[in-house]
Parts: sequence; structure tokens; C-alpha cells
Amino acid sequence: MHEDANGAGHRGEPETSPSGVDQEFLALERELTVFLRRARASQGEMAREVHPDLESAAYGLLVRLDECGGQRATELAAYVGVGKATMSRQLRALEELGLVAREPDPADGRAWLVHLTEEGRRRVGSVREARRARYVRKLAHWDRREVAELARLLQHLNQGMEK
Repeated sequence: MHEDANGAGHRGEPETSPSGVDQEFLALERELTVFLRRARASQGEMAREVHPDLESAAYGLLVRLDECGGQRATELAAYVGVGKATMSRQLRALEELGLVAREPDPADGRAWLVHLTEEGRRRVGSVREARRARYVRKLAHWDRREVAELARLLQHLNQGMEK
């Protein structure tokens, strides 16, 4: 049983607004909107820290390559939810900046794997470490179990949002 702000008990039934919308989902939408707006601004800052000419959207590709190693362009496109043409353009720009390189896929000579260059790995690693340090500072008053629970819930949300 949950209590509302007035101390009244509820047995898990959703509260609805006069328009019939569940209050929990209105609150989720509001908080995600703020979170995503801040995340986009932060991603743009991090992208510029990696390289001044790096597009904000490309930062996520670099992080994915840092975490997973070489990937096919089609895998990257599916992961971030963009088309092949958009992915090709982003990868070409990253290659021109010297942050990624392509090599033949040993499992399929017709395909290519994209991977971080040493310079790309160094730059992304530096920015990611600074980002983690910011999280540690901003969430220092949180219990580590709360941080772990937030990470678990966000992973659950991300998996539920996959296409």
C-alpha cells in the first residue's frame, strides 16, 4: 500500500488526473524531459572536449566503441537508432577527425569494423573519466545502493525503449 501526500493509502491503483492520464506517467514524462534536456547539453560539452569539431550526436558512438570494441556500421546504426546514411556520414566525420578507423571484418571480408584509433581512445577515456568524477561529486550525498538502483532502473528503461 502507498500513501499519497495527504497520508491516504492506495493499493497500487494509479492516480489519474481530471483528463484521465496517470499521474505517475505525467511525472515520468516531466522528469525525463528535464533529464534529457540536461543530458543533451552535457553531451554537447563532452563532444567538444573530445574534439572541438565533433558533433554532439557522435559522442555516443565513441562511447559505444570504447565499451564494445570494433563494431559494424549497421550494428552502430541499430544501437543508436539511425539510418545507414546518417551513420555513414557520422563515421566519415569521425574518420576525418582521426578518432575512428575502419578495417576489414575478419569474420566477413565484405564487411568493415569501425574501431577507435589510439588518439580516439585517449580522448574519449579522458572525457569519460572527467564525467564519472562529476557524477561522483554531484551524487556524493547519495547512498551507493541508490546509485546502483538508479543505474539498474535506467538500464531497464533503456531496454524497454529499444525498437
